[in-house]
Amino acid sequence: MGSAKVPPGERLQKVLARLGLGSRRQIEGWIEEGRIMVDGRPAQLGERVMPEARIALDGRVVPTERVATKPRTLIYHKPEGEVCTPSDAQGRPSVFVNLPKLRHARWIVIAPLDFGTSGILLLTTDGELAHRLTHPSREVEREYAVRILGEASDEMLARLKEGVMLEDGPARFDTIVDAGGTGANRWYHVTFKEARNRDVRRLWEAVRAAVSRVIRVRYGNVQLPRHVRPKRSEDLAQDQAAELYRSVGLEPPSSLEMSAAPQIRGRGPARSRAPARGRGGRNPRKKIRQRT
Repeated sequence: MGSAKVPPGERLQKVLARLGLGSRRQIEGWIEEGRIMVDGRPAQLGERVMPEARIALDGRVVPTERVATKPRTLIYHKPEGEVCTPSDAQGRPSVFVNLPKLRHARWIVIAPLDFGTSGILLLTTDGELAHRLTHPSREVEREYAVRILGEASDEMLARLKEGVMLEDGPARFDTIVDAGGTGANRWYHVTFKEARNRDVRRLWEAVRAAVSRVIRVRYGNVQLPRHVRPKRSEDLAQDQAAELYRSVGLEPPSSLEMSAAPQIRGRGPARSRAPARGRGGRNPRKKIRQRT
């Protein structure tokens, strides 16, 4: 007997995820809730659709031309004092105000930063890419520059690498690098693969360190570029975007809408400047020596 013939079309959740409407898991939940219709009837889990299918979400038709929308991935330099949601009940400023406008797509934030943390924020229009980059099973590494008051003792560093019990379970840093400093402040670079909110600050505070600043300088293979100033953004270069897709087991789209010489967008001065130095010492992005 021959193998079963694959039905024509593409899985509905994959089509909608590629459009940036959400991750496949989110879309499967919407299907179960009856929020998605295909050709006037409730969609089914695992359903395959043809390009001419009429798809509606919450009663609103998804334009068929959106299926051909080219995926984009964006680097945004988030400053302290911005939220990573389109709106905020407290009226605080949002990162979305400074992002490029889209037609027939939406920006999905990959691993949001909290209000008081600055640094690299990745956004994409590809829901499946966003889902994989944030799923715990992928263990995507994040790197942060942390400024604390005083120098951490060897005992504190050992505890941070061995593991500290937080309210929602144990957490630890994979590496800790002493990045130097003068005066009362000291910079450390830390890496870890946890996805829980505010783990960086909470870990340091668990060993009684006074944290004054946290900057995310890398997410996966993507570093925060020195020339991208706060509140500004640029499209991820094509080769780096392809590497990002492959790092989470996805084949890079053949129609990546990214430029080899990205255009910087957003507010603030356009000229490139050296990254700001912390008031307590050296450049927070410069690694000095590893502490074990």
